[in-house]
Amino acid sequence: MSADQTLAFDPSCHLFTGCGFPAPGLHSFLFEPIATVGGFEIDKPMLLALLGSVIIVGFFWAAFAKPKVVPGKLQMVGEAGYDFVRRGIVYEIIGKKDGEKYVPLMVSLFFFVWILNVWSIVPLAQFPVTSIIAYPAALALIVYVVWVGLTFKKHGFAGGWKNILGYDKSLGAILPLVMALEFLSNLIIRPFTHAVRLFANMFAGHMLLVMFGLASWYLLNGLGVIYAGASFVMVVVMTAFELFIQAVQAYVFVLLACSYIQGALSEHH
Repeated sequence: MSADQTLAFDPSCHLFTGCGFPAPGLHSFLFEPIATVGGFEIDKPMLLALLGSVIIVGFFWAAFAKPKVVPGKLQMVGEAGYDFVRRGIVYEIIGKKDGEKYVPLMVSLFFFVWILNVWSIVPLAQFPVTSIIAYPAALALIVYVVWVGLTFKKHGFAGGWKNILGYDKSLGAILPLVMALEFLSNLIIRPFTHAVRLFANMFAGHMLLVMFGLASWYLLNGLGVIYAGASFVMVVVMTAFELFIQAVQAYVFVLLACSYIQGALSEHH
């Protein structure tokens, strides 16, 4: 774990040395600026996000810059990843005909979210960028703008509001209540939960990894060595579990984005 994540951690602090357990907290998500560019401060999460973008663009550029009929290893991996999102998510939710034009966006979102998550277990990085709410919120906002814009483009101004509000005159007297609930659900709660679902999972996972990592070091003294070993096993287990969760959260984020777009293309939510 980085020095930024352990501002309250003393390396000499162990069990039986008189100091208490340096429990992780919000300070584990605070970082000092690394550099200032044009008056704009860049910290570690920003740097990881930029580096992640460069890695994704560089990988797909290298994989598809000179595509071959018989793909090489890099092109094969790139095609597998692209096809997974296209066929496994976009086609399944939106459909092949309507969904093809949204494949590039969804592939970009999937791999960007995934790499921001996976920084959590990369040595020296060891921090999931999406555990800071601003990043999932920005990505959810992109999906939100695409969804709302597409809704009005597809159905017109009046039809767009009917689609968003779930207008159905057959509901009779309860129609105003339904419309109010749909307004709250679609325009306020939906983007909020889209961002928070990703943020909360990555935040909680990182806290667990930091806690067991600190505990392993703290207990590494005297009889505490036995418990330090158990704590270290949990670090390994949680790291493996995080690998799974990181991919699942990227999948769920894109799955929900596709479902919103599918809803915009249909007559009713």
